Amino acid sequence: MTEQAPARPSRFGRDPTAARSGENSAAALLLVFTLLAVVWANSPWAHTYADFWNTHVGLTFGSMHAELTVKHLVNDALMTFFFFIVGLEVKSQFTIGELTDRSRAAVPVLAAIAGLILPAVVFLVLNPSGDDARAWGVVISTDTAFLVGALAIIGPKYPARLRTFLLTLAVVDDVGALIVIALFYSDEIRVWPLVAAVMLLGALAAVRLLPRGRGPAYFVLAVGLWLSLFAGGVHPTLAGVAVALLIPVFTPDRGRVEEAAEVIRAFRQSPNSEYARAATRSLRDSISINERLQTDFGPYVSYLVLPLFALANAGVHLDGNTISEAMRSPLTWGVIAGLVVGKFVGITAATAAVRASGIGALAPGLTLRRIAGGAALSGIGFTISLFIVDIAITDPVKQDQARVGVLAASVLAFALGWVTFRVTDRLSPPVAVGAKLLRDVDPARDHLRGNPNAPLTLVEYGDFECPFCSRATGSIDEVREYFGDRLRYVWRHLPLERVHPRSMDAARASEAAAMQGHFFDMAIRMFEFQDYLEWEHIYRYADGVGCDISKFDEDLHGSKVLHRVLDDAQDAELMDLNSTPTFFVNGRRHKGPFDAASLIRALEETSPESTSPESAAGR
Repeated sequence: MTEQAPARPSRFGRDPTAARSGENSAAALLLVFTLLAVVWANSPWAHTYADFWNTHVGLTFGSMHAELTVKHLVNDALMTFFFFIVGLEVKSQFTIGELTDRSRAAVPVLAAIAGLILPAVVFLVLNPSGDDARAWGVVISTDTAFLVGALAIIGPKYPARLRTFLLTLAVVDDVGALIVIALFYSDEIRVWPLVAAVMLLGALAAVRLLPRGRGPAYFVLAVGLWLSLFAGGVHPTLAGVAVALLIPVFTPDRGRVEEAAEVIRAFRQSPNSEYARAATRSLRDSISINERLQTDFGPYVSYLVLPLFALANAGVHLDGNTISEAMRSPLTWGVIAGLVVGKFVGITAATAAVRASGIGALAPGLTLRRIAGGAALSGIGFTISLFIVDIAITDPVKQDQARVGVLAASVLAFALGWVTFRVTDRLSPPVAVGAKLLRDVDPARDHLRGNPNAPLTLVEYGDFECPFCSRATGSIDEVREYFGDRLRYVWRHLPLERVHPRSMDAARASEAAAMQGHFFDMAIRMFEFQDYLEWEHIYRYADGVGCDISKFDEDLHGSKVLHRVLDDAQDAELMDLNSTPTFFVNGRRHKGPFDAASLIRALEETSPESTSPESAAGR
């Protein structure tokens, strides 16, 4: 009997299925508001569209007065929250996420850079001079929300690794777009407000040192920074990024988590308001403010800010004259060619070049044809493209032509992505899910017992909290004793956190012990006491098997250990493994019982010796 796993949560404990559902819903809402804007702008009440968004909203305090149009309130104020979330993700990715691993980051980072540069080059080839040339920034960025939604709608085989690659690429893409906005699309610079902005940045960096009240301090200083950038002629939405990059991010600390548990234990024994406040504060402080803000603000940005932005900016008047002028406009065709052709060629070619040069490598299970489909979808450059249209082009007619180009490019990019995935899947059909081992055994990387060159291979995917893995591991000793040097046994991680909440911690601990040569020693100890896998026990086990605890603790919180576990878990997801233990016998998935006798029989049936002419003659 195996233990079935629901959809596996991410390293932060969130269910990826639910997360993807939320992203798809946000993309659908963005599409609905885009269509609503187009319908509104082409309805009998079309004049109300422009009238509403050009309505002035002001604030008066004594002799001071400030005002913005409703459209600028959305684009300059509300969109600051969008760039704030982008900045939080950038900081998280570079500090504890995918971009901490240089070899892993090299391919999407360099592909993203190519996907920024080549579209601009393509656009400038068609618009080499004049006012239209200033709009080259329209074609550089990919819309992350629509990209994720489009990937879900098309539904290519094995999307997990591709999705991770594209999200990493999108982070770098967003950074590049923000730099472009800061350097090329800011107004006349005024020095003294920017001096004040620098001082506010220093104050923001020091907020983390405050013992209390960090949230209100961040808010007040962030508002001041926005006003300073606005007065200084720099696009104020960059305040969102600047604040986000100064907010600390960290993986949950064992000491803080245990402190929170102690406070909760005290509250359980004596419920009162003082303990309740202390428990709330300790729980909050055990998670980095970066992650809390992404969780708190992310839904508002996805379900409110971006739909409002689409409603305010996508309202193109699509009468015969506008479409006719757009069809003849180099500006429109430059936007379409830059996004559709530039993104597709730039990302795909850069990925192939980086992989061929050895500078970086694609993650296991990720192929160039997968990247090509994702590169095509990267031509959906909606949000920031429309954002730059508004600040790069002043002529309303030219703005409509550029918006037509952005909308047309998004449709064409989706179609190109769909065709690419369908054609490549037909020409190179994917292997049946989970029937064969996705990644070959690598003695230099895998956790292996027995002769590395043995003719027989048994791979187990499991977790340290699963009682069936514990029993199965006991049977492994009989299997290894039976075959001797003819068998190599490999362990890979499949932590089922929904049913085994401590399995991910145990997997990370085993990898930290492995960095000191004690993987199987630590594994045996944790299986022996798998009902006691709290951190206080895990550290005791590490000390008991001979680990240097200081180095163990340092490695435990490093990105290398985390990525090593996630690599195995993602491979398992690509093979659609949903139970532990799961065995692969000589590269083929084992079906049926996994007791010692059954595994021995399966290994013998697939043994190279059992199919050789000599063994056949002997039989």
